[in-house]
Amino acid sequence: MTQSILVGKGPEPVSILARMANRHGLVAGATGTGKTVTLQRLAEQFSRIGVPVFLADIKGDLAGISQPGGGNRRVAERVQTMALEEEDAFVYAGNPVMFWDIRGEQGHPVRTTLSELGPVLLSRLLNLNEVQEGVINIVFHLADENGWLLLDIKDLRALLAHVADHAATLQTRYGNVSRASVGAILRRLLTLEQQGGDLLFGEPALALEDMMRIDEQGRGYISILSADQLIHTPAIYSTFLLWLLSELFEELPEVGDPDKPKLVFFFDEAHLLFKDAPKVLLDKIEKVVRLIRSKGVGVYFVTQNPLDVPETVLGQLGNRIQHALRAFTPRDQRSVRVAAETFRQNPALDTELAITALGVGEALVSTLDAEGTPGIVERVNIAPPGSHLGPIEPEVRRSIIDRSLVKGVYDVSIDRVSAYEILEQRAQEAASASAAPEIPDLSEYFGQDRNAAATRPGAKSTSRRTSTRQTPVEAFAKSAMRSFGTQIGRQLVRGIMGSLAGGGTRWRR
Repeated sequence: MTQSILVGKGPEPVSILARMANRHGLVAGATGTGKTVTLQRLAEQFSRIGVPVFLADIKGDLAGISQPGGGNRRVAERVQTMALEEEDAFVYAGNPVMFWDIRGEQGHPVRTTLSELGPVLLSRLLNLNEVQEGVINIVFHLADENGWLLLDIKDLRALLAHVADHAATLQTRYGNVSRASVGAILRRLLTLEQQGGDLLFGEPALALEDMMRIDEQGRGYISILSADQLIHTPAIYSTFLLWLLSELFEELPEVGDPDKPKLVFFFDEAHLLFKDAPKVLLDKIEKVVRLIRSKGVGVYFVTQNPLDVPETVLGQLGNRIQHALRAFTPRDQRSVRVAAETFRQNPALDTELAITALGVGEALVSTLDAEGTPGIVERVNIAPPGSHLGPIEPEVRRSIIDRSLVKGVYDVSIDRVSAYEILEQRAQEAASASAAPEIPDLSEYFGQDRNAAATRPGAKSTSRRTSTRQTPVEAFAKSAMRSFGTQIGRQLVRGIMGSLAGGGTRWRR
């Protein structure tokens, strides 16, 4: 029997077929029209058919998905009106969740490394210009060439200082590297640290399999990223989610069109992903969205306006849920027309007029049929979630975190030897070598040249042969250089969002 998710009811029930859920989707609508409740309904229904879910909690009110609902008059009325309990399409119940938080305050800490992020996304995160992005590419290339691990912000600072100090040497290979460009990047790093972005980088890095777990009852875990504070730094928010999406694309094997997705990824406030993104990045986003469905991942963009999503991406979103839009300004009116035109028209429904007349909890819905063809648009009442609507108490959240399957895995950061430590050691060795005292010439204190005896006829030579024995400093330096030499050629090639060469073996920890 083909599994499906009931979205809502109009003249007929409208559902998303599980085997078509990896064809992606869009949930759009103005503020206050019910997008968040629709997202919660979809997330819990995916979980209940055994599909792990990732979503970001922008307003702090999605944590209630972990607790059973009840006591909400509007939900009870809609359940009764739609006869959901009679059809066994509704039950009050909580869902298995994992809480994540870049700051580590409202969930398990979530981190990645700079090597995995790559130069393209890092440059976007720091809002660098073309020249500064070129410097970042040099830094990553040097790290790859020498086998220096680029894990966190201090590694990046050390490598930037190294590039600035050796600009003359590097110029013949990479072109001019100005101290002004390096200084500008360092200032951007300082701003990033002040915003808490440095907490994102380090180890242990997030293992994707920890977000794709199934509980003992066969339900998919819902991973909830705490984003109520993160959303105030939109560059960090969008860059992290884009990195996560690209990691899924890179790491998951091809599965074609499975009976149900391996993971459903909800990208809330999707306009932040595309805003001011350079064309090269937009092209890569389009590529990921187009190809990731064959990895069994469904991506659902949640945003206020369909115009927030580029047409090349919008055309790949097969399952559409459109809540009400307002048409007070020329741009709003154009948005309504665009939204109406993206649906397969229903002769019995004026789509453009209906979009502005939808009530809270109503939506225009079109989903893919078993052949992958979009169904005609229907006006439906969205089925409510069976979980609690709204936030939960801090002690309830803490209890869930303490019982989590990954409790203790990510709680303590690890700082292993990487670029910073290697370059720091080099600097100390160089300083020690330059500070070594020279052996003074003491012949003047003896009133004669100490080699004079060797010039007298018949005198035995007192000069010593030049020693070939290494000093401890020399031996250590040569040993270290041999160690560094064995690492030359190791390429830390990043994934599709940050690759320098676009291929090769991807370095992993």
